[in-house]
Amino acid sequence: MANYWAIAIGINQYQLFQPLSCAQADAEAIKDFLVTEAGFLPQNCLLMTNTSPPMGEKSSYPTKENILLLLEELAATAWQPQDHLWLFFSGYGVNHKEKDYLMPVEGNPDLVQETGIEVRQIMQSLQVAGLNVLLILDINRAFGTQADAPVGQEILELAQELQLATILSCQPEQFSHESSELGYGFFTAALLEALRSGSGRSLTDLESYLSALTPKLCQHYWRPIQNPVTIIPSTQQAILPPLSGESDLAPDTVIFPEETFAIARAAPSLGEPPRTSTKDRAWWAESSTVETTLTKTEPEVEQSQVDSNRMLATSPELNTGGRYIPSSDKAYGSRSPRKRANSPLWQQFILWGGGSMVVAGLMASFFLRNQASFRIKGLFSNTATSDRLQRGVGDRQLPNTARSISQTTTPVEVKTPSSIQIAPTPDANKRNQALLDLKTMSLRPTLASDLSLAIASAQKIKPGEPRYNELQENIQIWSQMILDLAEGRAKQRQYGNAVAAAQLITQDLSLYPQAQAAINRWRLEAKQYVSNKTLLEAANGLIKPGQASTYNRAIEVAKKVPSGQPGFDIAQKSINKWSEKILDLAKIRAANGELNAAIETAALVPEVTAAYEDAQDAIQKWQVRRIKN
Repeated sequence: MANYWAIAIGINQYQLFQPLSCAQADAEAIKDFLVTEAGFLPQNCLLMTNTSPPMGEKSSYPTKENILLLLEELAATAWQPQDHLWLFFSGYGVNHKEKDYLMPVEGNPDLVQETGIEVRQIMQSLQVAGLNVLLILDINRAFGTQADAPVGQEILELAQELQLATILSCQPEQFSHESSELGYGFFTAALLEALRSGSGRSLTDLESYLSALTPKLCQHYWRPIQNPVTIIPSTQQAILPPLSGESDLAPDTVIFPEETFAIARAAPSLGEPPRTSTKDRAWWAESSTVETTLTKTEPEVEQSQVDSNRMLATSPELNTGGRYIPSSDKAYGSRSPRKRANSPLWQQFILWGGGSMVVAGLMASFFLRNQASFRIKGLFSNTATSDRLQRGVGDRQLPNTARSISQTTTPVEVKTPSSIQIAPTPDANKRNQALLDLKTMSLRPTLASDLSLAIASAQKIKPGEPRYNELQENIQIWSQMILDLAEGRAKQRQYGNAVAAAQLITQDLSLYPQAQAAINRWRLEAKQYVSNKTLLEAANGLIKPGQASTYNRAIEVAKKVPSGQPGFDIAQKSINKWSEKILDLAKIRAANGELNAAIETAALVPEVTAAYEDAQDAIQKWQVRRIKN
């Protein structure tokens, strides 16, 4: 079972920025809501402000070192893949050299790269950890300093690239505002109201609520408009713990990740034992044991309406320990029709006829809505179904098949240029049949979740039932197809998506050990790739155009990327490109008659690079020219 975590950071008193009024209150309010109303465990909700108490033996003072150490230790000792994390930050943000930074308490606007926390580093590390992240950034921009530049564009691009759920308090070109009257920033005030109104169950609902309420708050308090921005990943995730009894809700009220949706709908999930040992021994946990119980309440009150006179309307009596979901605006009761005495026959006929038509319409609607399910069940009902499936395919060619599938069981003969007739192998026939079954169920062989749905459906067929043996072979083929899709994603360095796909291969499948080994390998490669990519970015940051020595230093840093690790090929390309730049600078200086400078510059080209031999030849020519001159 996944755990829910939260880190709320709010900084009022900066050492080198103007103080903020509400950042600390923002973080405290978010943390309090998650614990008291959303059901997060208190020991899993961590607060970092100017005055927050220590977390066990660790300081909660929001310095760069403390924030990064906290993230590293949680990733190493506490977080597990698929855990949920809310990371909330309220404070200053800075854009420096087109990179976005969060500023800790000691952040210096004149030394952003040295004192700021690079957002890219945080987002990449969270993505590699395999967490379901909700990143909420209420970023303030400093007025009247060189840090007064649009911040947030890189964050939005990274969130889209890494598929991390992210909410920014305003557009990059806007400013985020506070209000002493509200006691919060406008964005945080709108966020709290959205959550307490029950609109925080999905990112889509939350985005709609914030987009409507935040500008209204700004207008009401006579401040410039700010419009929050939300990045919603293609695989949406639950952002709050389920309420007790929530499993009884309709399926469309629960948000499942795309890749696990099929299993959740078609087959029972494999329960995992609760992970308590690490959590109970965590250094940030409080010394006393705190128990929280979620109670599902149904308050008989009308939902508070947002208007210009009453913003953030909440009632103390609603905070009952569970997350408040507002009831309907009106109470509806069933009404029994009055008896009509001595009704004319023609009226009774119309009433009975109309009722019959309504019933028939409902039955037709039910059949149409469940047509896909009937097709899936019918696929495994009897052996005659297979013949019907093949006849229903027609002449369309299935994806990923090398040959067209015959409508009969006769092997397909394909004429080669040498006029030799070749029949498909038994394995090819089995794969074709598995693909045919997928197509009949309207499932796609290029989507791991569809393959998982097919497996879950086939597993319901018991030994002795029609097509049992054939479907067991299909399960093996579909499992291999999932693993192949995951391998393809990993080769494209989409490690998070690769892991998500491979996790659909469950313990009862024969490929489970192979999938788990691949998952562990990809997670290691993902960490290596992020580390090596960060190293290359640091190398690239050393370069100053026109200065050959900076290219040489960048090459030395890029050499630290180990051979065989992800990113090594990128490092080699960069090294060769930078060596060519050095040689170009040397040639320019030689053309200007600066032979000594040209020779010294060309000597900076390292031996391991593609330009090394050309650089050595050039040095010899320039030395000869220098002697003649």
